[in-house]
Amino acid sequence: MQRNPVELANKVRILLGGKVLGVSEAFGEVTVEVDPSVYLEVMQKLRDDPSLCFEELIDLCGVDYAGYGGDSENSRDRKRFAVVVHLLSLTFNCRLRVRVFAGDGEMPEVPSVIEIWPSANWFEREAFDLYGILFRGHPDLRRILTDYGFVGHPFRKDFPVQGYVEMRYDEKERRVVYQPVTIEPREITPRVVRHSGGGEK
Repeated sequence: MQRNPVELANKVRILLGGKVLGVSEAFGEVTVEVDPSVYLEVMQKLRDDPSLCFEELIDLCGVDYAGYGGDSENSRDRKRFAVVVHLLSLTFNCRLRVRVFAGDGEMPEVPSVIEIWPSANWFEREAFDLYGILFRGHPDLRRILTDYGFVGHPFRKDFPVQGYVEMRYDEKERRVVYQPVTIEPREITPRVVRHSGGGEK
């Protein structure tokens, strides 16, 4: 039995009520936004309630909303970092997206859902590594994709494209060494090709 998105959105609104900040349905997908203070409670309900049964956590990722929407008022009111979780109900053959905004500051934080879905382990480590989002209660929160000595979080929008350091193998020292980035920033001008007919291609 497959549950359609409108039915799912209504079911979530009824069951979770005031515990969610909003429920929206667009393009056949349902998104639930929750506050960090009730995040674990909502996630537990989504998994355990027999009328929802979201048994599987499919994906969890970080999002950096810096500069989202340009300079509009909405972009200034919105918190910068969020965690987005995609859930699957095998029982009802439907999916749900849950978004929780982390607290502001240099070290944004949300609770870990590892006790509810153990598969969140590596996903939360990845979001920590790439965005610097802390997951309170995670038993082993350390980098997973970057090097142990890596400085910063490369998916943050204010992280420089060329990074801070580069590494190379040093023949004299017979080991890999780190050094400041030697890439010179340059302006790239697109090449325009004009044809005999006078038009551009």
